Amino acid sequence: MTLEIALVLAVVVLASALLVTEKLRIDVVALLVLLAVAWLGFVTPAQAFSGLASNAVVAVIAVMILSYGLDRSGITRLLTTPILRMAGRSEARLIALMSAAAGVLSGFMQNVGAAALFLPTLVRLSRTEGVSLSRILMPVGFAAILGGCLTMVASGPLIILNDLLRQRELQAYGFFAVTPIGVALLVAGIAYFLVIGRRFLPRGSTEKDTSAQKELIDAWDLPTTISYFSIPEHSPLVGKTRESAALWQELNLHLLALEENGDVLYAPWRHTAFVAGQQVALLGSRENAERFASINGLREVGEGGRLRRILQSGDEAGFAELVVRPRAPQKGQSLREIALRKTIGVEPILLMSATSEMRSDFSDVPLNAGDTLVVFGPWSTLASLQRDRNFVLVSRVEGTVQQPRKPKIALACFLLGIGLAVSGVQLSLGLFTGALAMILLGVITIDEAYRAIDWRTVFLLAGLIPLGIAMESTGAAAYIAGAAAEIASGSHPLLLYLIIGVLATVFSLLMSNVAATVVLVPLTISISIMAGLDPRPLALLVAVCASNSFILPTHQVNALFMGPGGYRNRDYLKGGSMMSLIFLLIAVGVMYLCYT
Repeated sequence: MTLEIALVLAVVVLASALLVTEKLRIDVVALLVLLAVAWLGFVTPAQAFSGLASNAVVAVIAVMILSYGLDRSGITRLLTTPILRMAGRSEARLIALMSAAAGVLSGFMQNVGAAALFLPTLVRLSRTEGVSLSRILMPVGFAAILGGCLTMVASGPLIILNDLLRQRELQAYGFFAVTPIGVALLVAGIAYFLVIGRRFLPRGSTEKDTSAQKELIDAWDLPTTISYFSIPEHSPLVGKTRESAALWQELNLHLLALEENGDVLYAPWRHTAFVAGQQVALLGSRENAERFASINGLREVGEGGRLRRILQSGDEAGFAELVVRPRAPQKGQSLREIALRKTIGVEPILLMSATSEMRSDFSDVPLNAGDTLVVFGPWSTLASLQRDRNFVLVSRVEGTVQQPRKPKIALACFLLGIGLAVSGVQLSLGLFTGALAMILLGVITIDEAYRAIDWRTVFLLAGLIPLGIAMESTGAAAYIAGAAAEIASGSHPLLLYLIIGVLATVFSLLMSNVAATVVLVPLTISISIMAGLDPRPLALLVAVCASNSFILPTHQVNALFMGPGGYRNRDYLKGGSMMSLIFLLIAVGVMYLCYT
């Protein structure tokens, strides 16, 4: 082993450790890798930054914009309505139909995007039809992951694979080259949950109610007592800020709104000062509200108060349930750091993080992917969260139904991008043409397109691409390839396929699937050449098996569904172990029989 190989492998080990431990954000780790291989002299500066202009990165950006456009146009909501009508209340039919729909849709957009689109529908269905959410979310989530193997643009590993092949002067795969494997995996995944998989799903409670607000209140046991007071001129509260009044910290009271001169301010910021003449709406126990009023000399407002009439009607504001997206920029930050009340305008009521439920002041608790927030705010503000990159709105917004925006044009633009890619036009050029068409034809605005892009994913891709170049140029890939080839030497080629599939599966559990693909594909190509095999099928097997992430909630889709489904790590271990084995056997078997 040379010094260069040792240094490159040290970079790989360090990057893997950072990705696993999450000491740094994944995009920061990728950029550190980019600079490390450049400063160590393993790649040229041009090679180090070549990922930013790669076909894979541009294609990923285009897919993000197209996915957002389909959602904004209302296409996905139009598709789910007949599915729900066909499924009725049968758990088996619901799992089969919704899983199939999520799987097929994720074949043409990011699987986490497809999962996020189906989440609100499934939550509403669970609460209005009495279907257990924990019984349907995991099957649909797994199907969305499996659907990522239907086309070459459905997941990051498959998109980046063709770039890695071109770098080594190997023929890239066509748009539907992976479809036979994807279909087999999706069918097997749905059948698994219909036959034996449901035995491993947790039993959840069901509840039926036609009132979304009543259902939300009952499901989370939310406080409903609201007290209304006015602030006299000489009240000790005058001049104090919301934070200094310690409403939430000491009395567990929520300041829902302030009313002054006919104007209502919902979820006032913590630095908002109280002034004489204001009316306040306090959510919490009557005893604590009266105690606060007595300390500050407040006067109770009768039935004729304007603020009381507005909140009691329920026409302007109410409760809503939000789930933190897996790659939300606000992940890891507390409510105080993101200034939830100031930036969004909603009042936090409850936080469910994994198995911990917090109702008292959780202002400084970091938010994690999949955490559930119950908030109170105006319907107009809550409706805007349907397009938020940080949260998924999973409860119905009363009186606010987003009208589809040019669904036919959106679908035409989407098909244009896909059609160009299928016809042989370079993937990035074809997809980006469809994305720009959506902007020019008014499906989405250019600002919405910018917001739809997950820049962390972009820099993750761009930052890790030079690592593959460095591993090849220094001989590190060949060194590891030789060690792996020696293990499988003299054995049946199927053993090599199985070893590669297992490696990709294990790597995807410990790091992002894109990182696993970038690290393993160069190694796999070298191993294949040394074993006298065609390297393309084995490289494709790596990209496919990088999606085999069912045992732990490390995949973005699993992280998204963990909170709403009330899942624990052991639920994924039970439900995902057999799924992982089925995935591995089918992927290896189909690849060996049909692609060699």
